Amino acid sequence: MTTAATSTRSELVEVAEDVYAYTQLPGGWCVSNAGLVVGPDGVVVIDTLATLNRARQLRETVDGFGAGPRRTVVNTHHHGDHTFGNQVFGPAAEIIAHERAAEELASTGLALTGLWPDVDWGDLQVPAPTLTFADRVALTVGRHRVELIHVGPAHTSNDIVAWLPEQRVLFTGDVVLSGCTPFTLMGSVAGSLTAIERLRALEPATVVCGHGAVAGPEVFAENVAYLRWIQQIAADGVAAGWSISRAARAAGPGEFGHLLDPERVVGNLHRGYAEVVGGPDAPPLDVGPVFAEMVAYNRGRLPTCLA
Repeated sequence: MTTAATSTRSELVEVAEDVYAYTQLPGGWCVSNAGLVVGPDGVVVIDTLATLNRARQLRETVDGFGAGPRRTVVNTHHHGDHTFGNQVFGPAAEIIAHERAAEELASTGLALTGLWPDVDWGDLQVPAPTLTFADRVALTVGRHRVELIHVGPAHTSNDIVAWLPEQRVLFTGDVVLSGCTPFTLMGSVAGSLTAIERLRALEPATVVCGHGAVAGPEVFAENVAYLRWIQQIAADGVAAGWSISRAARAAGPGEFGHLLDPERVVGNLHRGYAEVVGGPDAPPLDVGPVFAEMVAYNRGRLPTCLA
């Protein structure tokens, strides 16, 4: 199916029996994926997309399975492109997230909409999680076991993944991206590398990333290579006394020019510089000014958002 409002393409990909990736290609800013695990009494929905129009299309897909009425929503982290559609699944839906995601949702609200004011977000009212956890929790969906595991800080402080051990299917949220530039401004470069090694150790056969096409375990290597590249640029830049802007422009795209959203290098270097100076537990950064620097890096244009 093709969305009416944009050139993005939504696809439903069966990755195991009764387990689906709902992808929105090509990916990139705010064009995220969802996961569906179908059982006899209902469906577990992993992430709920960025706009009400897109979320409603996702809900139609979910309802089309003809499963029972129960809806359980899992938010892999607090960002709006993974949570803004929560409301379309109704007040009876259980919403599960990490305990820090609930805190971040309360503090950030609809901030994402202010970055791209021309997007038709819809009349958003994002319900808070109804169940939170600190480390891990398991769900049973028909014959499937779905393990929710906190692996942050990585992309954010509150990243969780959904792991189906019997099917060896892993939904990574934005800890791992397929065909898109990783983004660690609100998380940790070092933490992302640690998280990816934890995920690699699960030995998944199928990896459904938060953005981009369905992949296999080979997707880990490209994300790791990019993040180590960021660490090296940051270390060299701090040693040379270079500004982040200078370091980003000097580095160029490197071997990663094929990835969407290359301007994320600026945000990643802000996090990388902070970790060089303050260690992996360096405090959070102010997103607004850094986003403005990313716009400047992008020749004064807003990064492309197809939401």
